[in-house]
Parts: sequence; C-alpha cells; structure tokens
Amino acid sequence: MNTSAIDLTAWVGRTETVSDVATATPYAALSATFDRLSERPASGTALPALWHWLYFLPIHRQSEIGNDGHAKRGGFLPPVPLPRRMWAGSQFQFHQPLRIGDAMTRTSTIESVAEKSGRTGPLVFVKVRHEVRVGEQTDVALTEFHDIVYREAARTDDVAPQPKAAPASSTWEKKWVPDDVLLFRYSALTFNGHRIHYDRKYVTEAEGYPGLIVHGPMVATLLLDLLRHQVPDAELASYEFRAVRPVFDINHFYVCGEPQPDGKTVRLWAKDHEGWLTMDAVATLR
Repeated sequence: MNTSAIDLTAWVGRTETVSDVATATPYAALSATFDRLSERPASGTALPALWHWLYFLPIHRQSEIGNDGHAKRGGFLPPVPLPRRMWAGSQFQFHQPLRIGDAMTRTSTIESVAEKSGRTGPLVFVKVRHEVRVGEQTDVALTEFHDIVYREAARTDDVAPQPKAAPASSTWEKKWVPDDVLLFRYSALTFNGHRIHYDRKYVTEAEGYPGLIVHGPMVATLLLDLLRHQVPDAELASYEFRAVRPVFDINHFYVCGEPQPDGKTVRLWAKDHEGWLTMDAVATLR
C-alpha cells in the first residue's frame, strides 16, 4: 500500500525546536475551565502533569491553515494525503517538574512513519518525540511520545468497530458533561483550530461524526486531574494513554481511576454514557 507518491519516511529524523515561558494566565484559565480554582499561580508553582500543552502552541499564519482547521500538510509533520487526523495516544516520562516562570525549550523529532492497512482502508501512523528542557539545562525535564494516526474520509458503508466495555467498578469516578463552551475554551487555550471540536456542520457533514469530538488530550488531562485531586501529593514518574473510542459532546462521559495493589500504579480510564471504554491509561508514581 502506498498512500502517496511522496516518500513519507524521508521525514523521519526531522527536528523542530520551540521556546516558551510558563506564564501564569494559561494555568489559571485551564484550572477555571476544569472548574477548579482560577487564581493565577505564584512563580515557582509546579505545573500539573500535561499542562505543558498550554505552551509551545502551534502558531501558524491564517493563510497556512487547511480546510480541517489544522496547518496545511508538510513542514515539520509529513504531508500525509489522508484527510482525517487523530491523536491516538501518548507516553510520558517526568524527570523533573516544570514551574511557572520557567523558560523552556522543546525539541521535537519525527521518530517513525508507518503505513498500514486497516479495516476501513489505509492508515498512516506518525510518532513524534518531544523533549522539554528548562533554561540552559542539558538534562531533559520531560520526555513525551505523541502518536498521530491518519485515515481516509468516512464512507456511508463504514461499520463501527465493536466497542469494549469499561471496568464495571472504580475507586474514583467523576462525571463530565461536555458542551460547546468547554470544547471552545480548551481549543482556545491550546490554540487548536481543528474544526472537529467546534464546527458542528463540518464534523457531521464532512467527517461523518454524530457530534463535536471531545479533545483526546483534554480527556487524558482530566484523568490526571482526577488522580491529582484524589491523591494531592502524588508524584508522577510516567504516564501513558491510548484513545480507544471517540467521545462526543452529545452525551456525558466519566473519568475513572483504580489504584493498584503495588501502591505505585494507578489504572485510569474514560467511559461514555453507555459504559463503553473510550480511553485507557496507566500512571506510575515515584
């Protein structure tokens, strides 16, 4: 299978470096969006895990934006000629805290590009490694692997994959009712122009989904928000999540957690209103 005349593997090894400062207002704004305290944090306050996504934002000129609201294909990411792009999952290693006031640098590298054939047609998987450093330090504060999947447009004869039931019980559970405002605020905070999160006409007609799609990264962050508020002194060593099934704004969903007997591992997951697993995750504590 070859989705393009372009050799997509030529992008493997490409790098990009972006600098930013961990300022207080995005932190306060995301906290308020998650219905937590909205005060601006003092300099030196540690960022909760995954809140680094408030920084290093993808800033493209308006003329560079494609029909789906993302930047046009090419540049750092390979120009995959498949129209649907989704965040499939991520893996993290937390080496040292990022703090409000830190000057940070993120170096991104294309780790791999793989073409495969799936149930609904060709797929392309792109894995990106991000390394975040603070100031002039050479040691890495945060290592992140980001899995992106590209697929063909929806067809009328597509058959939905068989859903998987979420665990029947959990130690922790929190209900979320997504709406246009929640999705808009998260899109704005992460400067995410992807129309599947706010343009109902586009997402239902062009991409064939039943409603606005709740951001996968937001669900992954809400899972850790649940852990952080159940175990406030928890110190993360690693975290990984895998998107299993889309979450739509037309129904509520739940984030759930279950500490494991080893005392170091916490299983986290999200489920939809019918109890189907939508995201599976594991956090490891120090």
